[in-house]
Amino acid sequence: MPIGGNMLNWDDYYNEDAPVKKDEVQKDEKQVLPDPKLQKVEEVNEPQSDVIVAEQNSSTEEVGSTLTDEDLKLAKEDLDTLEGRVQVDQKAMINSRADLNQLVPFKYEWAWKKYLDGCANHWMPQEINMTQDIALWRSNDGLSDDERRIVKRSLGFFSTADSLVANNLVLAVYRNITNPECRQYLLRQAFEEAIHTHAYQYCVESLGMDEGEIFNMYREVPSVERKAAWGLKYTKELSDPNFRTGTPENDKAFLANLIAYYCVLEGMFFYCGFTQVLSMGRLNKMTGVSEQFQYILRDESMHVNFGIDVINSIKNENPEIWDQDMIARARNMILEGTQYEIDYARDSMPRGVLGMNAKMMEEYLKFICNRRLVQIGLEEEYPGAKNPFPWMSEIMDLRKEKNFFETRVIEYQVGGSLQFD
Repeated sequence: MPIGGNMLNWDDYYNEDAPVKKDEVQKDEKQVLPDPKLQKVEEVNEPQSDVIVAEQNSSTEEVGSTLTDEDLKLAKEDLDTLEGRVQVDQKAMINSRADLNQLVPFKYEWAWKKYLDGCANHWMPQEINMTQDIALWRSNDGLSDDERRIVKRSLGFFSTADSLVANNLVLAVYRNITNPECRQYLLRQAFEEAIHTHAYQYCVESLGMDEGEIFNMYREVPSVERKAAWGLKYTKELSDPNFRTGTPENDKAFLANLIAYYCVLEGMFFYCGFTQVLSMGRLNKMTGVSEQFQYILRDESMHVNFGIDVINSIKNENPEIWDQDMIARARNMILEGTQYEIDYARDSMPRGVLGMNAKMMEEYLKFICNRRLVQIGLEEEYPGAKNPFPWMSEIMDLRKEKNFFETRVIEYQVGGSLQFD
């Protein structure tokens, strides 16, 4: 634009006095330039020939004809597997023949409530200030070697674990759950898993860690590798495109997958690392990482509660698969997962640190193990196990998990508003 000239704006192109090029005016000042707008109007109003109209109609018919009567028949068979409109009692958790596209009427109001609660508690990693963490991590005497080991182990395992959970949701769980409101929550959970993975990456990048070391820990550190491999084996069978529920054997395999991921991977494998990192935050160390983990832990608490409700719903709707064999299998899975987490605790803190040690963590994990067993209708394995970290209740009281969101409104808001007492 010439200096000092008037700025040409878009409205000028629709103004009868719109400027023309200077050289065109000088070429023939008396020449009457055709109005492009009038030309366009004339072209639009010009009657079309019968040949053009016929061609357009033919084209329309060709597009419409791609949907055959057979396509319509198959769609009707797929969508109308039951006669009449969908009734609430038809919306089973698995093997339902009701239309999956009909969200309402709800059969499980709790699933819809959890979906709404999850949406109301949305957060993003960048909202949390990492400045103090960066300074502390870079200082030579800010953290002990054992404390650095804990941070690295936690980020190394969790960065893989939440990816495993997300992949399992997409490849195995979502397509075998046949209740629409539960599927709605699963979509929200999958997004939250993506946020969690983003949070770990954000922490690693902010602190300037060796990304190769952290993100390959599940391949190179035995205690992390065993937990990842344990979860993967339960996804492998269900991720087969040909896998379908509907037989006792496959229904049991699907139920085992849910127990593996909700009761063990999210309900057990996360708790040692969460306790360690949150303990650092209580001591005013790595407060940004700790705050990220605080948000994540509360999301995971809802995931566990949702999964347990799904497991118990499948048991109630399909009592024939909850036989002695399945009961023993479920119990052994939770006990095996507990032992893997105890091994991880011993590896991640070989000495006492942050006011805790591996022995105390073992007691805590046995306490959680009892909780998971009872939640799916089984007896405790470790009677009398106590929670040696009562301060964890200030963040997320395990004994009030089902009612967590009834008391979280002020405490848990978007952004870095959480404070440690």
